[in-house]
Amino acid sequence: MPSTPPSGIPVATGSLRTPRLAIAAAFGVQGLLFISLTTRLPVLADLFDFDELALSGLMLMMVLLAGVGSVGAEAIAKRASSRHGLRSALCGLALGFALMGWSARGSGSAAQFVIGLAVYGLAVGAVDASTNMQAVALEHRIGRPVLPSFHGSWTLGGIVATLVALASGDAIGWVGAFALCGLVLAVATAPFIRQDATVADADTTSLGIPWRPILLIGMGLVVFYTVDTATTAWGPLYLASDTVFEDPAHSASLYALATLPYLVATLLARAAGDRATARFGPAAMVRAGALVGFAGLLVVVLAPTWQVAVGGFFIVGLGMAVVAPLSFSAAARLADTGGDPAARQRRVDAVIARFNQFNYAGALIGSVLTGAIGAGNLRIGYAVPLVLVLTLVPLARAFTGRVP
Repeated sequence: MPSTPPSGIPVATGSLRTPRLAIAAAFGVQGLLFISLTTRLPVLADLFDFDELALSGLMLMMVLLAGVGSVGAEAIAKRASSRHGLRSALCGLALGFALMGWSARGSGSAAQFVIGLAVYGLAVGAVDASTNMQAVALEHRIGRPVLPSFHGSWTLGGIVATLVALASGDAIGWVGAFALCGLVLAVATAPFIRQDATVADADTTSLGIPWRPILLIGMGLVVFYTVDTATTAWGPLYLASDTVFEDPAHSASLYALATLPYLVATLLARAAGDRATARFGPAAMVRAGALVGFAGLLVVVLAPTWQVAVGGFFIVGLGMAVVAPLSFSAAARLADTGGDPAARQRRVDAVIARFNQFNYAGALIGSVLTGAIGAGNLRIGYAVPLVLVLTLVPLARAFTGRVP
């Protein structure tokens, strides 16, 4: 059945199925690698003798480099295509992850791990921007919400990584195989990812981008990634902390239980997110998600045992899941002000690459501030996302935006 996108030109849904699967696969490998890293933070901290402040410093480095990578993705999209940026960035992800895995096998060192993390950080920023450029362009061609399910593919990759962590315990030899997945994906999906329309004029100031309303939506994205990174990066350490719980989780496989329920809840919410958004609207979804997320974080902060905290992380995932994809959708709608298709695509790509910087502002707060404030007791650190999540309630109205 053909669908009618915002341009008014019917597009056969079947003709978009292959590129949709290719983009979803890129999201999936990104989630696979990222969660593989975060679920192993307690193991890596022990291996290299990193404390909370040292881990916060490494997170800061990764976040800053990811911001640089996102800007680089815009430059590649402007001169060639986001397809080229995505393919190159996936190879960078695999390289950085392989370097980290090599250092953690005992044949390397902490310095090698940091170099691998730096390469990974640059690449993950470029992948973030490029996958969302591709996703919002396809959403506009289809003419209905599909960003939640794309982000659900990221979550599915994260669930696979978490299950591997649960099964493998302290073993870290699997990282090379996961890095290889990124390289294989880059090669296998390259022919099926959309080639962008390009514009010679790189001056986005002349393209009529409404940055002020986009800024409000970006604040919502900051809040989401504050919560998301605090959960995925610090959740395993939270369950293992003897300053938080009298009887903390003791094994590496149990650490992943902070992430797995959160990701499962996120996947469930995102799987239903396309239809729910079409029915209730993005503003209502964001507002309800904020309240549910607040309730979940309250359970995490007040949890008397780590098992109760796991339940809190599940509730957080149910509430916060759709905020990120709806943020990118809303920003892209505001950027799509019509006109020549090439110029319209240039506006959307420019907005997504720069809008993606809000992702790293949130990651900075979630990974660095949560760890720094909670250096003595992570229960205090989780008060940061607990307070910030309520700002989504008044910000929700900005997500309605303009329907192109």
